[in-house]
Amino acid sequence: MKTIPSFTIDHIRLLRGIYVSRKDQIGNDTVTTFDIRMKEPNREPAFGQGALHTIEHLAATFLRNHPVWADQIVYWGPMGCLTGNYLLMKGDLESKDIVELMKETFRFIAEYEGEIPGAAPKDCGNYLLQDLPMAKWEASKYLHEVLENITEANLVYPN
Repeated sequence: MKTIPSFTIDHIRLLRGIYVSRKDQIGNDTVTTFDIRMKEPNREPAFGQGALHTIEHLAATFLRNHPVWADQIVYWGPMGCLTGNYLLMKGDLESKDIVELMKETFRFIAEYEGEIPGAAPKDCGNYLLQDLPMAKWEASKYLHEVLENITEANLVYPN
């Protein structure tokens, strides 16, 4: 069986950052999949499920309501390895194109107060699996350590 491209990335050298994972043509449109890598794979602990689930709820809500980008947001969701998220957007985009959007997103999460959107039994299949304090801590860490100091090494997959 052919190895899928995401399994050919050198996860030993992969840093936290924003990466273009793939681009797909759907009719006349391009959909860009971003790897929003918040943890260094295999070198630091993965996310707790509650924190990652809360980040999913807050980021998806924020992005789908963004005044500029909302119409281009296709999907936001967690990686199975619990080291980050995937963001799918309409458009032929590059990592640098969404740095400011990710700063806004993670600032929103880091500063969020109140009820978690969609964290009710009728809205979510596992609504109790939430951890807002840890989600805020993780978002702040990613914002200050990675996004506010982003370099080319955090925007392009290692060779």
